Amino acid sequence: MGTLLYIQASPRGERSHSIAAAEAFLEVYRHKNPEDTVLTLDLFEEDLPPFDGRIINAKYSILHGEEVSEEDRNAWGQVERIIEQFKSADKYLLATPMWNFNIPYRLKQYIDILVQPTYTVEVTPEGAFEGLVTGRPMVICAARGGAYPPGSESDMQKPYLELILGFIGITDIRFVTVEPTLNEGPKVGERARAEGIQQARELAAEF
Repeated sequence: MGTLLYIQASPRGERSHSIAAAEAFLEVYRHKNPEDTVLTLDLFEEDLPPFDGRIINAKYSILHGEEVSEEDRNAWGQVERIIEQFKSADKYLLATPMWNFNIPYRLKQYIDILVQPTYTVEVTPEGAFEGLVTGRPMVICAARGGAYPPGSESDMQKPYLELILGFIGITDIRFVTVEPTLNEGPKVGERARAEGIQQARELAAEF
């Protein structure tokens, strides 16, 4: 038995190409792993705390061992609860579109909450960073309106996710890329969606 955390980073629901691929993945995954628990986190519905001055002040006060007010400690507690939910999972599934060549702002906010020293990353005695969320695979269903071949300078979605997730220790990342969904017309977009769904199903069978 295990826990799969399914993170939705699109507000488009059934119209979302990334969510369509992720839901197809889950259909097969649940059939293959009936005893596993699937937790769904919709980032556009979740009440994520703003990473504002209060939380930043609390963060550094706690890091430096300084006295922390009850208000600041409660604010930081929201961050800790989100990190704990993330770290309690054994596997991850992320559905995200590309927005302005990168990721949606709600996903960036979530990542900024997760990536914290002593919680998801630490500094070794040699001064290097070491991720603490290790041994856990992730599938990312990434939808993009255009087509971005490997190495494209305009693709800051997949490289950023690989970089930041690797930073906290998640290096087993498998992509389901749904593209182009928009730029080449509806027929090409429908075909890309169908191909992404099929790829997701095949990947779930071995995940």
